[in-house]
Amino acid sequence: MEKVRLMIVEDEKVVRKSLATLLGMEQDIEVVAEAGDGKSALARAKEQLPDVILMDINMPEMNGIEATARIKRDLPNTAIVILTVMQDDASLFNAIKAGATGYVLKDSFPEDIVQAIHAVHRGEGLLPPSLVSRVLHEFTRVSQQKEELTELFTQLSHREIEVLQLVAQGKRNRAIGDELFISEKTVKNHLSNILCKLQVNDRTEAAVLALKHGLVNG
Repeated sequence: MEKVRLMIVEDEKVVRKSLATLLGMEQDIEVVAEAGDGKSALARAKEQLPDVILMDINMPEMNGIEATARIKRDLPNTAIVILTVMQDDASLFNAIKAGATGYVLKDSFPEDIVQAIHAVHRGEGLLPPSLVSRVLHEFTRVSQQKEELTELFTQLSHREIEVLQLVAQGKRNRAIGDELFISEKTVKNHLSNILCKLQVNDRTEAAVLALKHGLVNG
């Protein structure tokens, strides 16, 4: 039987050790690492490559939300379950946005925690009912925002796209002109049109939109 490789991140040592002992007794779970803060969790996760992480939210050095975001960026296949003492919707929602796929209360029955670990390992999400509507609303908002952004960029000409890409790379007008073999005045004209079409006030805002739209890598 292939065991789920589990890491426990909890700043209260007694709670962490108790969970490690209880969950380590499960035949299909192996506790491969523990950490007492978010910063240590990053290092331990990279070393042990756990399948699932039980992650506390309120911790020293780095909180669980930031740790979740950074671990998911480096280890996208690692599932993260938020471990909390109460259902704090604001914190849980931010954790879900950071990449967590479930949550359990610290005083849950051991079998409930085990079920949560296996559920997220299978790719299933475990959200409190109060968060479901908020998550759906956020996804809808982001989707609409992307559609509006795409519509704005379709108004740009090929040359304007080229100019915007170079602006987003931090190049000034003269350097852009040299690279595209056009005059600095022409670059300014293109930039003026870009700002108008994208409905932004300056080149910095335009560059940010270009990064969000994926025209250049951040």
